[in-house]
Amino acid sequence: MRKTEFETIMLEQARTHRRERAVAAACPQTTLAAPVVIEGVGLHTGHMIRMDMHPAGAGFGIVFRRVDIDSTDRAATDIPARFDHVGDTTLSTAIRNEAGASISTVEHLMAAISFLGIDNLLIEINGPEIPVMDGSSQVFIETIEAVGLKSLGAPRRAVRILKPIVVEDGLKRAALLPGEGFKLAFEIEFDNPVIGHETIEADFNEPSFKDEILRARTFGFLKDVEAMWKMGLGLGGSLENTVVVDGDKVLNEEGLRFSDEFVRHKVLDAVGDLALAGAPLIGRYEGLRAGHAMNNRVLRALFADATAYEIVDLASGEAADARKVRAIPAE
Repeated sequence: MRKTEFETIMLEQARTHRRERAVAAACPQTTLAAPVVIEGVGLHTGHMIRMDMHPAGAGFGIVFRRVDIDSTDRAATDIPARFDHVGDTTLSTAIRNEAGASISTVEHLMAAISFLGIDNLLIEINGPEIPVMDGSSQVFIETIEAVGLKSLGAPRRAVRILKPIVVEDGLKRAALLPGEGFKLAFEIEFDNPVIGHETIEADFNEPSFKDEILRARTFGFLKDVEAMWKMGLGLGGSLENTVVVDGDKVLNEEGLRFSDEFVRHKVLDAVGDLALAGAPLIGRYEGLRAGHAMNNRVLRALFADATAYEIVDLASGEAADARKVRAIPAE
């Protein structure tokens, strides 16, 4: 039986409505609502750095562009924020492109970008390192929230962990495990009376994660400063951006923001390092004495096993994205 013109029109309308409902049900990708400028000193280089963060279209991803490199070749200046571009993990995470251009200390900014649910961003930067600001993600988050985000016409994708992935190196351990939402557990132990043994469990999707984890500052030991300087590291470190421990005391006049600020910052670092997956993770992360190197190794191990993960669209009702709409201004 041939369809009448009316039946054909009604069928096409029904298909259109189904497509519209499917798009509405998916959590959309986001970008900045307006450009953002951040300036500050680099923790390790000691140089003043300017970052201009620009909105980008769906599917662009997070890309750093070295504007201080005299080239119009984007292969020379652009560095995708991805785990497979990590080139160094000495006291921070550095990413680089095949031409050798690099950006270091990306983890604090990437933690902020991840928490706010930003999928697409072009970051123009005039030096080889992200500004350290106060040593946490707080300034990045506050600056971005001041301009807000905008939705894009494409669904967010996420990486769902399907089976345990564990990497170990002596006493160090990092694991990615199946689970709902995104939760993190961390354990550290230092032979120091100020730090000692600390553990923490955190839920990335709780709004309190911003204040309870992402405000935790980076830390170091006074006894290690001269050795770091000889390595060309820590040249921009100060009591304004680093918690400095000397024996049994904290040298910062204001003290600690949290009694266990050290392990909280380790969780912050892990979030930033894992954001280099290129999409939100659905599952659980566990770190034991882990650092940037172990975080990158566990990501590489995950993506090396095609049976360990799947790529899924995020639904707007999922807990993993329920809080992120707070950063999007009303239209």
